[in-house]
Amino acid sequence: METERIPRPYGQKLRQWTQLMHAAGLDADTDMDSVVMLWEGQQLVAAGSRKGNLLKCIAVDPAHQGEGLLAAVLTALRQDAFLSGYNHLFLYTKPENQQLFSSLFFYPVVRTDRVLLMEDKQGGIQNFLREYPPQKGGDQIGAIVMNCDPFTLGHQHLIRTAAAQCDWLYVFVLSEDKGRFSAEDRMAMVRAGTAELQNVMVLPTGPYLISSATFPTYFLRDRDLAVQAHCQLDIEVFLKHFMPCFGITDRYVGTEPLSALTRQYNEALASQLPKRGIAFHEIPRLERRDAPISASAVRKLLDEGRTEEARALLPASTFDYLKDRHLI
Repeated sequence: METERIPRPYGQKLRQWTQLMHAAGLDADTDMDSVVMLWEGQQLVAAGSRKGNLLKCIAVDPAHQGEGLLAAVLTALRQDAFLSGYNHLFLYTKPENQQLFSSLFFYPVVRTDRVLLMEDKQGGIQNFLREYPPQKGGDQIGAIVMNCDPFTLGHQHLIRTAAAQCDWLYVFVLSEDKGRFSAEDRMAMVRAGTAELQNVMVLPTGPYLISSATFPTYFLRDRDLAVQAHCQLDIEVFLKHFMPCFGITDRYVGTEPLSALTRQYNEALASQLPKRGIAFHEIPRLERRDAPISASAVRKLLDEGRTEEARALLPASTFDYLKDRHLI
């Protein structure tokens, strides 16, 4: 058995890899940093890939099940990840695979009827949340989850509105680095733009809450089901881990007239949170010139060099931060 590690397969290797994925009931997701391939002669018998700290597209030829190839693939992927600077790994899989991956030292974070999220550190999410002790803030504890790429007047309006209704408000900023501005910069912008609010704490989500853009869908071929699965998984992570840790009683979102995916997510929150003891609040989006303020609109203006028009949609703290660091 020969093990090969390459950035991505091409030509005949790509065709064989794609066939292996389809035989395992997976889509051939080529968004990867590296792929591990196990060969028996000229036959590809097992494979797995990695994108950042996420392991995915892990498959073993049905004719070679029970030969320890899954363990070999995961070992090679762990080594590859370590060499690339990642020491905390995640994978998404179908719930029926829990025992299989648990036997190879992956631990469940949360599961739904369609998706299981696992990590390779036992108690990893609990250890992450313990880094941020909950504040003693009264009976009404609110939460907002935001990306803020960048932090706009709309984001600031939502936070100020929610903070006025809560004894304490947690603002969780997505930690993934997938947008125009880094997680570090986005956190700094939110903290600067909310510094005057004494009952607000801005925290990272870590790797546990992610956007729909980075949710892996290779094992869910129905894209509508994949969107629903992402919403449900995100809600379960929030309810199972974030809510009890911080004593959250209320969740706030802004109305979403632009993104169908975000609107669907808000609808799922509105439907499910009250059933689980969390009050749901949808705050009308702040508008300028009869149009909702959005981070995507700001990014478009910046891309077109219309800096002063973008400035009108940003708090002074955001504009100054971006200008001082030569980010615009």
